[in-house]
Amino acid sequence: MEKSWQLPFGTPRGVIFVDFLSRGETVNSDSYIDTLKRLWAKILRVRPDMDIGNVLLLYDNAQRQTSIRTKETIALFGWTYSTTFIVIA
Repeated sequence: MEKSWQLPFGTPRGVIFVDFLSRGETVNSDSYIDTLKRLWAKILRVRPDMDIGNVLLLYDNAQRQTSIRTKETIALFGWTYSTTFIVIA
């Protein structure tokens, strides 16, 4: 299977999770919510010391992030969005 796009998630300590999409796949709210759920589970597994309710997602105004279901899922997790990309050195 040829990979064509990736959705990386990480912390200043390193990458936690990368979700790959195959060529031709579309990121819609359903697939994005599935990715967020897998990210939630991965954080709990690999970073149990991390404050799971203190996750900041970069907001790009894409439909997958503006759907009501996506917003509800993110609120359920206690996560928030930022419109600014922040790099911590």
